[in-house]
Amino acid sequence: MSLTNEIFFNTIREVILISRQKVYRSVNFVLLETYWNIGKLIVEEEQQGKGRAVYGSNLLKKLSKELTLEFGKGFDYTNLTNMRKFYFSFPILDALRQELSWTHYRILSKIDSEEKRTFYLNEAVENSWNSRQLEQQIKLLSFERTLNPISKKQNISIHSVLKDPYIFEFLGLSNDAKNTEFQIETAIIDHIQKFLLKFGKGFAFVARQKHIITDTSDFY
Repeated sequence: MSLTNEIFFNTIREVILISRQKVYRSVNFVLLETYWNIGKLIVEEEQQGKGRAVYGSNLLKKLSKELTLEFGKGFDYTNLTNMRKFYFSFPILDALRQELSWTHYRILSKIDSEEKRTFYLNEAVENSWNSRQLEQQIKLLSFERTLNPISKKQNISIHSVLKDPYIFEFLGLSNDAKNTEFQIETAIIDHIQKFLLKFGKGFAFVARQKHIITDTSDFY
């Protein structure tokens, strides 16, 4: 393929990819809007019942049965419960982010703290996390690790940073042992190597150290 034809092909390809992305976001938001509205209607109906807990459970079971008969999968008791939580956690429809999928919001709705939900939502959008990455970050307690940042008034040094027990836990080193600079360096490089290899093609781990020669000495 000539350079001109390749440029032409890539231009057309880009148009198709952008269009598909727009369609996905449009369909995704319609799905979110539908589930949000269902959750809203469920909550409003529950609030009219006298015994809310019992009434709500029976309501969802009956509704699930009827919706499944007419519309098929996607409206079982568990999913209706998730829609209810979705509305409770994100009561403002216009504030929903189109970049996030229903799976993202289903995971976020399980978080009780509004502050934590907002943190993970913003991080997921900013870093383009898929739902699996979002779930992993929650398991790694990313929010909790930002609660006590080092004060700007403190003298920050590499020694104070490396005293953080989370760092040693991440590197697989003991908090109690006196870790040498070489041990810490080796552990860090091991994690970097494993991280890069997960990306597959297009990424390469070249070397653990680079040999640099000067007029007077050798360095790594």
